[in-house]
Amino acid sequence: MEKLNIKNNNLGVIVGISALILLTSSILRHELFNSGGDLAFFDQCVYLISQGKQPISSILGFHVLADHAAGILYFLALLYKIHPSVYWLFTVQSTALALGSIPTYFLALQAGLKENQAIAIVAVYLLYPLIYNANLLEFHPDTIAVPALLTAVLAARTKKIIWFCVSVLVVLGCKAVLSLTVAAMGVWLLLFEKRRFYGAIAIISGIAWFLIANKIIIPFFGSEATLLTRHLYRYSYLGHSFSETLQIILFQPQIIFSHIFTLINLEYLFYLLVPVIWGLRPKSMTPLISAIPCLALNLLADHPSQKNLIWHYSLPIITFLILSLIASLAAGKAWIQQKKVIILWSLFWFLALGKFGFFAGKYLKNLDNWQATKEGISLIKTKDSVLTTDVITPHLTQRELIRFQYNINEVNNFHYILVNVRNPGLVVSTADYNNLVNKLKTNSQFELKYQKDDVFLFEQK
Repeated sequence: MEKLNIKNNNLGVIVGISALILLTSSILRHELFNSGGDLAFFDQCVYLISQGKQPISSILGFHVLADHAAGILYFLALLYKIHPSVYWLFTVQSTALALGSIPTYFLALQAGLKENQAIAIVAVYLLYPLIYNANLLEFHPDTIAVPALLTAVLAARTKKIIWFCVSVLVVLGCKAVLSLTVAAMGVWLLLFEKRRFYGAIAIISGIAWFLIANKIIIPFFGSEATLLTRHLYRYSYLGHSFSETLQIILFQPQIIFSHIFTLINLEYLFYLLVPVIWGLRPKSMTPLISAIPCLALNLLADHPSQKNLIWHYSLPIITFLILSLIASLAAGKAWIQQKKVIILWSLFWFLALGKFGFFAGKYLKNLDNWQATKEGISLIKTKDSVLTTDVITPHLTQRELIRFQYNINEVNNFHYILVNVRNPGLVVSTADYNNLVNKLKTNSQFELKYQKDDVFLFEQK
């Protein structure tokens, strides 16, 4: 874009190594049977799209567009047409997060930073704990929005309208709620960056897509009940609909204050900001205006998953934290100026908050009968229906019917039933699976095809 050129040949190496580390980590976690429902949901829906079928998840029971109106999944389905594989999702996610380094580098140079400072900012971005943790935790389209947001800001600053519009469209296609971030970014561009045309585009497109997604697309493919089940339950104290929430905000603001000023929110803010606290100065923090919707949603939620650096919910904030650091360094106001010290600070917090340590403990819990589980999966040769555990499900989702939650009276609806009694996952207990296995052994419609190390595969005759 414009006349910004990559002066440091090492940037390409950094991006490549980062993508490889992220990809290897996510695949390893998956292969150790630690993936779950989110990955299964996206893999099944993208697979169904690629096959020309309705992407209605048998796991959650609704159309993929009823979830977050994530139209970008239809583009990912093109990769599944080459070869259907869940590893495409891992590859896209890891590559997208690593590629965020490139607009980060350009933004640093465009702001007037020296070469070594630009590389330091790239290191800060890649070592920010949430980048690694969110990549590790299955797949979410939000990860694609991170480099797109960075590219949108770079395009606005370098006056590249096509790049800006494409980047905004990518962000909007990742998740409906990101339309609020786009609109807030528009306010920042309009008032503080003096990019009025770009700001207006972002504000209008953000508001328009929020209304279209939530008032037309999601209700058409799902229902208000779907929205409540999937998302609004995280804000149960704010009512059970948008109208109830609005009334509480207007007439009972004390309810909101009581849920914002809490210890868990204070802890969340500490971990969110401490990796980059060295460069957050008041005059350089105007980009964080764009992060207000995302931050507010996380602070208001009464679900702990939105208040940590493990899940993906804080990803949009990273873009504007990085922009704040760049502004602080460019003004010579950052508390730390030296490249080595900046990288060491980031490395320290990556080591402290990154969840790579799970590979030495938590992620190894299924190793004792890992081989038997893999053998059981390999014996499922067709695309017929499957009932299995939540951690096995993402390995078999490329079919129209697969579930891990079941009613004992509905087992005859499945062609294959594969359970790991010893390591049952997080949803169903060992006792329930033992009960299921015992019933299937006496069920004349099923034949026991495989049994080893507490792994059982039944096939309907």
